[in-house]
Amino acid sequence: MSVPITRVPSMLPVSAPVFFGAGLTHKGLVRERNEDSILTDPSGVLWAVADGMGGYGHGDVASDIVIDRLSQLPDNTLAPQAVRVQLQAANADILARTHAGKQMGSTVVAMLVQNFAATIAWVGDCRAYMLRGRSLRLLTRDHSVVQDMIEQGLLGDSERETHPERHVVTRAVGVEPDVEIDTITMPLIAGDRIVLCSDGLTTCIGDQRIAELLASATTPETACDKLMIAALEAGAPDNVSIITLFAAEG
Repeated sequence: MSVPITRVPSMLPVSAPVFFGAGLTHKGLVRERNEDSILTDPSGVLWAVADGMGGYGHGDVASDIVIDRLSQLPDNTLAPQAVRVQLQAANADILARTHAGKQMGSTVVAMLVQNFAATIAWVGDCRAYMLRGRSLRLLTRDHSVVQDMIEQGLLGDSERETHPERHVVTRAVGVEPDVEIDTITMPLIAGDRIVLCSDGLTTCIGDQRIAELLASATTPETACDKLMIAALEAGAPDNVSIITLFAAEG
């Protein structure tokens, strides 16, 4: 009987990407205070944007709680389960801080980079985008009244930013006893660029403009600057928070 032979192909040299990023947050040109909070990580692993819900009051407290909980993620944790655990803990913390019927909450988008893959978790209408080559892809789905109406065919996508309920979200951290968290995990390759942002950015500039500015930037810092300037030039009626992450050749 012949013995099966397994041929092991030679390995092609692969340069693993390295990750580096930057973040900016601004109160905008209309709001008196900034209720957004951001988490940046010099090691390139953990990033987040939390948008406090000012309509409920104490939105800055809620967003700070979310970011504080996420910052406690241990090294070498198992994503996405660990991200979910921290957001659920933040949900309980916010509910415990609610007094005299004054509800507060926060939307959030968070990204954990492990083994050259990004796990993105979100609640509400903070967004994550990825630019690969010339193509910009929205990685998240808004948890909002307007998004539900669009998907039901009751509203056109072009009407998204002019609808009177465009800021009404259907999910937030700290509003209900249980929070539903969506996650995706995707591999990253050298050249990828990712944006995490609050709706203060996407209310001001569209996807095409985001893609143009992201593609033209030479560093994450300049990408944040370009996007922030564009939002401010558009009037910035809300707080604006931006994080950009670049994957470069190792």
